[in-house]
Amino acid sequence: MHQHQVSHRLQGEVTVFLVGCGGTGSQILTGLGRLHTSLLALGHRHGLKVIVYDEDNVSEANVGRQLFYPQDVGQNKATVLVTRVNAAFGTRWQAMPCRFTEGTSTNHTYGAKIVIGCVDTRASRRAILGYCRRVRTDYWLDLGNRAGDGQVVLGEPLGNQQKDWHMRLPTVVELFPSVLEEDAPEDDLPSCSLAEALEKQELFINQGIATHGLQLLWTMFRRGALDHSVIFVNLNTGRVNPLPIDREVWKRFGHRTYRKPPQRKLNTA
Repeated sequence: MHQHQVSHRLQGEVTVFLVGCGGTGSQILTGLGRLHTSLLALGHRHGLKVIVYDEDNVSEANVGRQLFYPQDVGQNKATVLVTRVNAAFGTRWQAMPCRFTEGTSTNHTYGAKIVIGCVDTRASRRAILGYCRRVRTDYWLDLGNRAGDGQVVLGEPLGNQQKDWHMRLPTVVELFPSVLEEDAPEDDLPSCSLAEALEKQELFINQGIATHGLQLLWTMFRRGALDHSVIFVNLNTGRVNPLPIDREVWKRFGHRTYRKPPQRKLNTA
């Protein structure tokens, strides 16, 4: 087992894109507010700058399972939650009530150092993957779940790391290629009521997944190193299994390590 040394770029202002703020994303966003406040208290100069993407509006079925109130119904999820977090923590984070796309960075003068994906469709993960590779994002934290279990995967999109290439953290699409398979079925359509939603998913699965994702982020900033980058969570069995940072372990999932690509020569003509 190895330790992963966190990118030195996280020592300055850290721009975070949160894609999706429903069941898991709403839990993540409030946790990021606490993380930001704690980092400042510990001497981090800038903390986090968070931009949240979600085109969906709050429905009645979301109240009770996601962090929304009855008066939020009909309003955009990102706008509601970012307004609430800004008021609570004194932040100036930004809500983007639109779909996240591979070309999202053209709307900003900066790129994200961390992208957190709380999505459940192949198209959304493709958009995140394309963005991370193009903008050279340092980390992609993917959080996914089924009815009562799920996984947290922290990866470094291919092409970003200039050192320790063979120990680059694989992303969710490298360890679990099925999340992008064309013939894989998409998740069920949204439920019309809270009771119907709870028939499909345990009440606290999103909170469980979010907690472990936030703990990974906290460890990155607090210790500057990680000894695991993947966590499996199963509420039905009560088990939490971390996957160590180890090439041999990754190979069991079909992941192969990549050689560092050759340096490109600059065209000075």
